[in-house]
Amino acid sequence: MVGTTILIGSLLAASHSAFAETRDNPSQQAFDNKVVKRIDVDRIYENVSYLAETIGPRVAGTAKEDQTVEYIANQFKQYGFNNVEIQPFKIVSSYNRPTTASFSVNGTSYQVTAFGYSQNTPSGGMSSELVYVGLGSEAEVAGKDVSRKIALVHRGGGIPFATKMSNAKNAGASGVIIINDVAGLPTSNLAADESNLPTLFMTKAEGDALVSTLGQTALTGTMRIEGAKFTMATSYNVIATKKPQANNDTKQIIMVGAHHDSVAVGTGASDNASGTSVLLELARVLANTPTDTEIRFITFGAEERGLLGSYHYTKQLSKDEINRTVAMFNMDMVGSKNAGEFAMFTVDGKPNTVTTLGNSAGTRLYEAISYNQVGRSDHQPFTEVGIPAAVFSYAPLEPEYHSPNDKIELISKEKLLKTAQVLGAAIYQAARPDTPALERSKVAPIPIEAKFDGDLHL
Repeated sequence: MVGTTILIGSLLAASHSAFAETRDNPSQQAFDNKVVKRIDVDRIYENVSYLAETIGPRVAGTAKEDQTVEYIANQFKQYGFNNVEIQPFKIVSSYNRPTTASFSVNGTSYQVTAFGYSQNTPSGGMSSELVYVGLGSEAEVAGKDVSRKIALVHRGGGIPFATKMSNAKNAGASGVIIINDVAGLPTSNLAADESNLPTLFMTKAEGDALVSTLGQTALTGTMRIEGAKFTMATSYNVIATKKPQANNDTKQIIMVGAHHDSVAVGTGASDNASGTSVLLELARVLANTPTDTEIRFITFGAEERGLLGSYHYTKQLSKDEINRTVAMFNMDMVGSKNAGEFAMFTVDGKPNTVTTLGNSAGTRLYEAISYNQVGRSDHQPFTEVGIPAAVFSYAPLEPEYHSPNDKIELISKEKLLKTAQVLGAAIYQAARPDTPALERSKVAPIPIEAKFDGDLHL
C-alpha cells in the first residue's frame, strides 16, 4: 500500500525510544496546541448527555437510531461539512429458528440441528453431492470444487462457524454441514445475515464416519431446513469528509470512527455515546484546520449486532481507497469514571501506524500509552482489509458495561478530554501540512513506538 508505506516509513525513520525530552519540551506541545487547546469538553459532555439521556438506548434499526443519525448528521453540517453521507444497510432485527431440520444420505438419516440464522432450503429439501473441505479455511475450500454442492466441514481450527459458512458460500456451495469436534449438539448461531447458506450442525461420531465413507466413494446428501424467518430493518453509517487543501494534497486518507448504536439496556452513555461525542468534537475542531490529508469521520450503526456497520462500510471501499488509507482511529467506551487506564488495542496484537501516533501524542500530552490485542470493535473490519487500525478505550472496562447502570452520572469529563486531546494531536500529527521548515524545527513531534503490555485487558 503506497500511502501507508510513506507514512509508516516517515514514522519509523524518526521513531524514538526515550520520551523524557518530548514531555519536557514546550515547543513540541505548542505544535499540539493548534488542536488540543480548541477542544471543548463541555461540548463533548453535552453531546453525551443528548445521546444518552434525551434520545436514550439507540438500538440499531429502531426509531431511536433514526433520531441519532439525524442528530449526528445535523451536527456535522453545523460544523461546516457540506458532504455528509447517510449510508443505509439492512440488518436482521429478529429471527425465528427453523421448525424443521433434517439430513440424510442414501436414505440414512443423521442427527442434526439447524444453526441460528441459517437460511431455509428450497421447499421439500435440497439434494447435492457432498464435498469434504477439512476445517473450512479459505485455502482448503479454494482447493475443492464445491460449486452447487454441500460442503462438509469439521469444527475447529480457530475458524468461527460463520467464517466456515462464508468461505463455502464464496466458493459457490449451496449448503453447509458442520461436524462437531466433541460429543453433543449445542445450540449455535451464525452471524445475523439473511444471505447465510442453509447450515446444519452434525454430531462428531456420525460426521467422522461420513467423512471416512466419503473418502472411498462419492455421496449425495439431502438437507432440509424449513420455518426460519428473518425480519429485516435498516441501520445507518454517517460519514462526514474533510477534504485536504487543494494545492497540498498527499492523496492519503485518515479515518476516525465510533459506533453510535447501543444495547437495549441502560442509556449507552459510555458505550458508546462517549466515543461518538469525542468524534463529533474532533470533527468540529478539525473542520477548518488546514490539512494535506483527507479525514473521514464515521459513526457506525449496528456495532452491537456484530460490527455490521463497519463491515458494510469497508465492503464499499474501492481498492484505491484502501491503498490510500494510512490509519483508522476507533473509539469505544472512552468516558466511564469506573474504567481503568487509557489504552490501545490492535486486532493482531502488533504495533502499527495508529499505535505509534497515539503513543506519541499521549507521551507529549500525558504519558505513554500501551497496547494489547483485542478485536470485536469497529477497527476489526478495517484491519481485515489491510488498513492500519486500533481501538482506543479504558482498560479494564467498567463493571457497568452492557448494563442498566451505563448512565450519564458515571461519565468522566477528564477521560473525555484526555481521549479527545490525544486523538486530536495524533490525527493532526499525520494530517497537518508538511513543510521542510517545520520538519527541521524543534516543534515537529517525535514518533514513539508504543509498547505491548501483556497485563492489559478489557
